[in-house]
Amino acid sequence: MATNYGKYQPIRLLGKGASGTVYLAQDTFSGAEVALKVLDAAAVTNGTQDRKRLKQFLNEASLTGRLSHPHIAAILDAAIGEESGYLALEYVPGGDLSQFTLPGALLPVEQAIEMAFKSCGALDYAFRQGVVHRDIKPANIMVASGTNIKVVDFGAAYWHNAEKTQIANIGSPGYMSPEQLSGQPLGFQSDMFALGVVFYELFTGERPFIGKSLAELFSRIALADPQPPSRLRPELSEGIDRMVLTMLRKAPEERYPSWAELALDLAAVGRLGSVHNAIPDSERFGGLRRIEVLASLSDAEIWELVYAALWRRVPARTMLMREGEEGGSLFCLASGEVTVTKNGRLLNMLRAGEYFGEMAYMKAGLMPRQATAETTSEALIAEFPLGVLNGTSKNCQLAVATAMLHALVDRLALSDERITRVST
Repeated sequence: MATNYGKYQPIRLLGKGASGTVYLAQDTFSGAEVALKVLDAAAVTNGTQDRKRLKQFLNEASLTGRLSHPHIAAILDAAIGEESGYLALEYVPGGDLSQFTLPGALLPVEQAIEMAFKSCGALDYAFRQGVVHRDIKPANIMVASGTNIKVVDFGAAYWHNAEKTQIANIGSPGYMSPEQLSGQPLGFQSDMFALGVVFYELFTGERPFIGKSLAELFSRIALADPQPPSRLRPELSEGIDRMVLTMLRKAPEERYPSWAELALDLAAVGRLGSVHNAIPDSERFGGLRRIEVLASLSDAEIWELVYAALWRRVPARTMLMREGEEGGSLFCLASGEVTVTKNGRLLNMLRAGEYFGEMAYMKAGLMPRQATAETTSEALIAEFPLGVLNGTSKNCQLAVATAMLHALVDRLALSDERITRVST
């Protein structure tokens, strides 16, 4: 096995590419496992192809610590010397999506939609940081666990708002958008086209564009319309056909106008196709994103809350909390309606996007419940028991605390206004 690279000790070989070798390695300081991408010494020579590989390596290294999202593999560390260099990346153990693009190994539709939804969130976040990935393909979307994915390999990334010279003529041929083939400026729609090709493979086990030569392949990407996915897999819905074919339209402006619009469509398609009592992550994320008090949180922080909460879909007439009883959970209403009463009198009618139970939560369960909350329709509830947010990042905890404080001030101001009106 190779010698150490800085503080990283290689454990075993994970793979070898055109420009380097990837090892499973251990950070000898922290003991954590990382994926260590070691640049071949030849890549720092003066050959044209090697210079391009070096630029890709430096491009990815420049993102160290800059992309923080639960569905993007973190770039932890980078170093380059006169003869070689390395990148330390978050280790993702489950392999990549290529394993699920073969006809005999396709995922259930609901799981594929979940992975697609999370990929959208990751690429939306990257674009907001100024980055177009430019090499989206199954091999660059890793599986962390279940349907949790991590987008990797930003070596081909294009800074859409940068003034510096970009690396040109780069990407994987079968996934390149028409505008990428023709050398036009790239926006998020280029990654959206590539992700559409990935979706097509995940849903059908086949690529939408194939050719016997690169020239024929590029011609089909630029000119040919793919057949609807349901022609290859009849169980697929019209919604999936519409969504994938929209992503694969030739002109960028004819695709979805934003990642958010695509994600909403994915969530709707996934909800219609899911088991009634199952709660897909896309529905959980969408439910929390609608909570007004959480509007200031980033997508990454919302994902932290998605995984921290206890989720349940409950029928109408379900008692969620009762006045006078002990309890410190905070509840968010992702869908449905809830009545809040005190001494049998109606205080409020809550709808999707609102929260309740905050007083006992903020008092750490040291005061009894001040009101009773009961569903009046089927509802999706996110419950945050006392202490559960301690497992989230400090930024997330601070964001939630700040949001709750502002909301409490607003509610107190509203109460004062009502009291003034009554007294006058």
